[in-house]
This record gives sequence, structure tokens and C-alpha cells, in this order.
Amino acid sequence: MEFKSDFFDDGRRRIHYVQMGDPSKPLILCLHGFPEYWGAWRDLMPLLAEEYHVVAPDQRGFAESFKPTSVEAYQTRYLVEDVAALADHLSPDQPFVLFGHDWGTAVAYAYAFGFAERLKALIVANGVHPYTFQKAIIDDPDQRAASQYMTTLRRRNSTELMSRDNYARTLNMIAGFSTTAWMSAEAKADYLRAWSAEGAMDTMLHWYRASPIIVPPVDLSASELEGKLPILSIPQAAMSVHVPHLVLWGDLDEALRPVCMEGLDRFCSDLTVKKVPGAGHWILHEKPEAVAALVRAWLADKPA
Repeated sequence: MEFKSDFFDDGRRRIHYVQMGDPSKPLILCLHGFPEYWGAWRDLMPLLAEEYHVVAPDQRGFAESFKPTSVEAYQTRYLVEDVAALADHLSPDQPFVLFGHDWGTAVAYAYAFGFAERLKALIVANGVHPYTFQKAIIDDPDQRAASQYMTTLRRRNSTELMSRDNYARTLNMIAGFSTTAWMSAEAKADYLRAWSAEGAMDTMLHWYRASPIIVPPVDLSASELEGKLPILSIPQAAMSVHVPHLVLWGDLDEALRPVCMEGLDRFCSDLTVKKVPGAGHWILHEKPEAVAALVRAWLADKPA
């Protein structure tokens, strides 16, 4: 079974995606995060493709997909529109499984909030619900400290900073979140190629610049932030997941602490959490067999 590369172009967006498996089988649509591209799913896709049609796009701003130059073009509503358009192209008549990792999780949750009728299930691997993430950043000193990198990536000079010396700092960022024993010389070359696409690093960083998540300085008290956190003011009903939801969590993640999951059950009517011992933030690369086994077993209990 081979990876097949293709493009979806509806005149408003041109999205590169890679697929594996029979298109007549149920769709699993996989959304990567930063600083990845569709290759985030390279190790997992073959393990699911016997039973599912597995599709991993380069999200807007990344690798071979289109790259609007304005920060505003990376607001959540536009990222969700991309997913909606691609999903309707790939599986127009049947509900599908949406699977997010890292920043892809933010888009997956937002899609689930607005398009529950299109989903069979929502799966997340080491990614966070926007409310519980914002709450953790404010209330938990360790998570606030761990999230300070977001402030750096929002700065004007971040594109140059992350591109300098053949993307040395971007590579170091990956290594800082958990082990990179999985990154072969070939995988590294593929990442460098994706980051080197014209304008890509700047538009990748627009995801951080457009995000409504607030990351205050570590020494600012929570009381000083009252009324200044837009995500925490959104009604719970607007941020709830009404489809079966699986969270896979590598317990060695240095970017997202376990506190980020506290209170998630308030927003989910059918939540399952499975921890993956020995995995970190790059769980899809570190433990693909464990992830695939958990996904297959969990989905096997869901109605067709």
C-alpha cells in the first residue's frame, strides 16, 4: 500500500493532501500541528489504512498547500472552513473521523463544535481543548512557563529566528518537547524541505500570531487577567463536543502538561482518555503502533 499525493482546489483554497487506503472505506481525516506537515502521520497511516481511508493534508500555510500572507487568514474560522471543504470533497455523504495532533487539535475541536452532524468521532493525540488549555496557562505555573515559547513565536523576528542556520532553532524546538529518536536523516530532510517552501515559515508562524490564546508573563498574577481572556468567556455550550471523543496522551510531553486535560469532561458527553506510557509530545512518531491499536479498538465499538 502506497501514499498517494493529490490536491483539492475549489477556487478559494488549494490544499495538498496525502492519502492511503481504499476511498470507499470510512474516512479518517488527520490534522497536523506545528512545525509539521502531512508527514506527521507518515508512521501511523499504514497501520490504519487496511480498515480506513486515511487522509493527511498540509494545512494552510504549510508545505505544499496555499499560503495566504495575512495573519487574519489564519483565524480559526478560516482553518475550519478548509477542513469542512476538504471533508465534503472526500466524504460528502458519510460521517467521518477527525483526528488532530498539536495545533491540528485546535482546528479539530473547532470543527467538532460547529459540525457535529458530520462527525462519527473525534480523536486527539497530545492536543488540548481551547478552554482547558487557556485555564491551565493561567492557573498552573508549570504550564504557563512551558507555554512561554508561544510569545517568542509571535514576535516580528520569529520567522528569521526559526529559519536561521538551516532551521536549527525549529529543530531544537522539536527536540525540546520530547525525544526525537524517531527523526531519521531522511525524515529531517523532509522537514527541512517542507519548511523551505516559499514563504512557509512565516505563514506557519501566523498560526501563533492569529491565535486568541493568551500567554501572560510568568510573574503576572491571575487576578490581573480577569476579564481579559476571551476564550474563557465563551459559553460552554459553544465549546462542547457532542460526538464520541477519544484523547490519547503521552505522559512525557514537555509542551503540554497533564493539567491541560483537567475539566475536559465538562465539555464532552462521551469522553475516553487513554494514556500512552513512555510517549511524549511527538506521540505519533514515538508510538505509532500503540496509537493505532488504541484507535482501532476504540472505533471498533462505534456504530458504522
